[in-house]
Amino acid sequence: MRAVILGGTGALGVALAQRLGRAGWRVEVTGRNPQAMPPELVALGVRFHRLDRSEHGAINALVAADTTLLLDLLAYRAVELRALFPALAAVQCPVVVSSRAVYVDGQGRHLNGGQIPHFPIPLTESQPTVAAAIDGVDPFSRAGYAPSKVAVEQAALDSGLPITILRPSKVHGRRARNARTRDIAQAMCSGAEHIILPQGDSIDHLSAATNIAALIHQLADRPAARILNSADPDTPTARQIVQAIAGHLGWSGSIENGPALAATVANPWSTTHPCVLDTSAAAALGYRPVDTGAQLLAEEVQWVASTLR
Repeated sequence: MRAVILGGTGALGVALAQRLGRAGWRVEVTGRNPQAMPPELVALGVRFHRLDRSEHGAINALVAADTTLLLDLLAYRAVELRALFPALAAVQCPVVVSSRAVYVDGQGRHLNGGQIPHFPIPLTESQPTVAAAIDGVDPFSRAGYAPSKVAVEQAALDSGLPITILRPSKVHGRRARNARTRDIAQAMCSGAEHIILPQGDSIDHLSAATNIAALIHQLADRPAARILNSADPDTPTARQIVQAIAGHLGWSGSIENGPALAATVANPWSTTHPCVLDTSAAAALGYRPVDTGAQLLAEEVQWVASTLR
């Protein structure tokens, strides 16, 4: 079994590469910086290819030969996904990562808009999405991100290929590039005795990289054109997330709810209306989470703590 992971040195790429490598797969990852290749992947025999996502010819050449599973973590523009269709046609199970940011509520509100959306709980894959972006929209802008992801999704579904589209929530894991636990872990590691957290009762669903990797592994021999939400089995409040971080770090200070003006840390899971993804479609395919999100937060928290030290 051979897997290729485009953009494989971040949290999700590393989690999948480790899982497949330990299961005996041949795994290859791409990236722009060889220095970013995690030593734990090197130890498993994972190969690194220095390639930019725009090098379509080189990626097609890499993917085309006997690839069982391809994970594209860099699909931000529909035109770039279409450029890989020649290679994807030979892949048994192509997987493209999108985002829950594509969803809109009944009033047209979305997560990157100016108004807080009020989604049904839980939120299924049939929920409407924002309109697809046209070519040329900046996918790295707040306004352009979700429309660009929808354009990627539509290109995948229109291709006729068995591409699975994953819509995760807030991803966490070892080597997360924008680890949301960092500021809180830093406060705890710096000796803070009290943490005042604004909107501690808010619920913003988490997606552990380890759980997403388990889902992708499960899908490897069940390719199909489909869209799946991917999130942790539990839905902790922001306060419970901070309590989990404290437990993973052995921190024994106090955590209090408080107004934003009095907060000692920012709340990355702050929302005035819960956002909870329905994952029953993934479960129906045989997927079982590795653990709860609260427990798997340890992977990110302990890695963050090691970087702080």
